[in-house]
Amino acid sequence: MDKSRRHFLQVSAAALAGITVLPSLSSCTGSKTAPAESAGKVNSNFAGVAMGAISYSWRSLPGGMDNLIKYCREGNVSNLELMGNDLETILGVPTNPAPRLMAEARAAMEKAGKEIKGRPTLSAEAQAEIEKYNEDLKAFRNGMDWDKVEEVRKRLAAEGISVHIVKTSPGANSSDDFIDYSFKLAKAMGAAAVTTEMSLDAAKRVAPFAEKHDMFIALHNHFQYAQDEFKDGPDQLLAISPKVMLNFDQGHYFGSTGKHPVDFIKKYQDRIFSMHIKDKTGPNTEAAPNANQVWGQGQTPLEDVLHYVRDNKLPIFCDIELEYDVKPWSNAAKEVGTCMRYARQILL
Repeated sequence: MDKSRRHFLQVSAAALAGITVLPSLSSCTGSKTAPAESAGKVNSNFAGVAMGAISYSWRSLPGGMDNLIKYCREGNVSNLELMGNDLETILGVPTNPAPRLMAEARAAMEKAGKEIKGRPTLSAEAQAEIEKYNEDLKAFRNGMDWDKVEEVRKRLAAEGISVHIVKTSPGANSSDDFIDYSFKLAKAMGAAAVTTEMSLDAAKRVAPFAEKHDMFIALHNHFQYAQDEFKDGPDQLLAISPKVMLNFDQGHYFGSTGKHPVDFIKKYQDRIFSMHIKDKTGPNTEAAPNANQVWGQGQTPLEDVLHYVRDNKLPIFCDIELEYDVKPWSNAAKEVGTCMRYARQILL
């Protein structure tokens, strides 16, 4: 445990190096900029807190390397939780034909006047195409060009962007090859953790690989803390290995349980690698319980959460996860920027 904690602090301290405390803004859309921004690099470290974003926030926008950098620049994001599919797209992964084939099958059934219940039935040809894709995907991962991964890492670093997590979501039923690949890919990007959905089976399956690679598996929660298995907390998960950490979603926690996230953070702060930051309503709101909200319009105590991390100098990455509906006159990149300015105002 001591060794893991030291490693965790060293990684986090490196990410926080060079943080500048900036003057407070009069509003979340203020005109003052950070020195790193004016020097041409992004900097989302505020008052000792490593704010960042998960690239899932930009899922509604085109992908690719140039676009990823563009979105980070627009949102002033220097700390990144990078989705595995976003990274693999940059690296040239084969295109998954399943969405196209499903849409084609659904359209054909509708044209024939057939009722569609659940997933449409695929033709033998379509199934063969998917099987061929699965073989190509395996070959792509087994033959990964690690020099190209390093080029991606260096290009992001040149912009002031560092990746602390790669989210490939290895689980209980994942193959050894895929779990190994997940950690190798994350480590090559300079990350210290891989993320997956929180479950006891997933933690038991993946923890030995985290130990092997001297990295962390960070378990992400949706509504598990409102369910019987984890209503008393994640202790049974954390007991599996010191390499099991939490990717704590304070918004989902509050929205599903109604409990104050800071109480959870206080108890488990040594085992929280990163947090997803969002605003939601609580579970007892009559009109829209447990619903994503524009920051500042929900009930989640965002200010309490960020102030606790700041005031206690916790080495926890705080990543924006954009999940509220984006209006037609805006887009996800602009909204991440608005959230970042909102967080900056709270912290400074």
